Amino acid sequence: MARAVLFVCHANTARSVMAQLLLDRMLAARGAGDRVRVRSAGVAPWARDGMIASLDARLALKEDGLLVAEDAVVSTALRAHPDLIAAADLIVTMTVEQKRVVSELAEAGAPVIVTLRELAGEAGDIGDPAGQGEDTFRACRDEIKRCLDKSIERVLGEVP
Repeated sequence: MARAVLFVCHANTARSVMAQLLLDRMLAARGAGDRVRVRSAGVAPWARDGMIASLDARLALKEDGLLVAEDAVVSTALRAHPDLIAAADLIVTMTVEQKRVVSELAEAGAPVIVTLRELAGEAGDIGDPAGQGEDTFRACRDEIKRCLDKSIERVLGEVP
C-alpha cells in the first residue's frame, strides 16, 4: 500500500501545490511514484475547494520544467475534508502555525505532522510568496526543492 503524504499551506494555491508537484517529480525520477501518494490542502479559514493554482507558482514550476495547466491542480480546503488528515501517514506544513492548526484538527492517533524545514532537519518556516512577485516565488520553489531533496528518504519511509 502506498504511503500517503499531505502537504499543507494557507490556501493550497502556491507552496503546498509546488511541494506536491515537485515531490511527485522526484519520486517518479527515482522510480518510486507508486510508493507514495501525494496530496495537498489549505488550512486557512479562506481556503476553498476548487481554486486554481497561483499563476506565479505555475510560472515558477514551468521555469523548472514542470508544465502545469491552469486547471490541473485545484485547491482543497482541509477543514472541509478532515478525512485527508486521517488518511495521511505524514503531514508536512509550511509553517509552525499551520502545524499547530492541523494538530488541532487531527483526532487521536493522528499521523506525524512536521514542517517542511523540520522534515529536512532544520527549523523555521517556508514563507508565503503571495503578492511578492516572481523572484519570491522562484526562491520559494527553490527552498521547497532543497528541503525535499534533503528529506526524500524520510518521505519514502526509509529513514525515521
